[in-house]
Amino acid sequence: MKVFIIGVGNVGGGQVRSAIKAGHQVTVFADGSQKLAEFVADTGATSVSSVTEGAKGVDLIYLAIPAGAVAAVAAELKPVIGKATLIDGTNPLNSTYSDLEYKGESGAADLQALLPEVAVVKAFNTVFASRYATPSQNGHDLQVFIAGNNETANSKVAEYAKSLGFDPVVLGGLRFAKSMEEMAFLNIAFNAAKGLTWQSAWSLTGPDGLK
Repeated sequence: MKVFIIGVGNVGGGQVRSAIKAGHQVTVFADGSQKLAEFVADTGATSVSSVTEGAKGVDLIYLAIPAGAVAAVAAELKPVIGKATLIDGTNPLNSTYSDLEYKGESGAADLQALLPEVAVVKAFNTVFASRYATPSQNGHDLQVFIAGNNETANSKVAEYAKSLGFDPVVLGGLRFAKSMEEMAFLNIAFNAAKGLTWQSAWSLTGPDGLK
């Protein structure tokens, strides 16, 4: 797939490396030309000079940016995103990282409201960036939960997640993004409070299958 990843911090950088390893055609954008140049030289990704340039003609766009930057980036994407699926990998943490903060039902729902014609899919936000390079535990692929109102887009993101070595679990509509963001916050808060190594991950198990 043609994948455009916005942001090359821990999350975006991990996604870029995993996507390139899986054979995807990866384009990246991030603020800070020197940092981006160094990152591209290290990974082999293709850089672009703007969000609007990178969004044209791709299959997936992945947001790996702070929650406070989402609205501005959405405004840049709106006129050029076309039929690309937009993966919301963010978590709407407040400025003190003590809670979540959003206007509507969830951070993802706020993004969907900004881009009503776009297929917004919540995914990867419950997986720490530290696990992208090792997406399995005890012989089982780590799960990537997926929620979006467009079934075709959900399937596309599931295919992408599987190519990176994860076990995709489509939960349903975007309503479930609220639960996913709370799950992510719980994992973040628990690791921070206990001084853990940021390796823990959620898993939904049971006898009935999850496909």
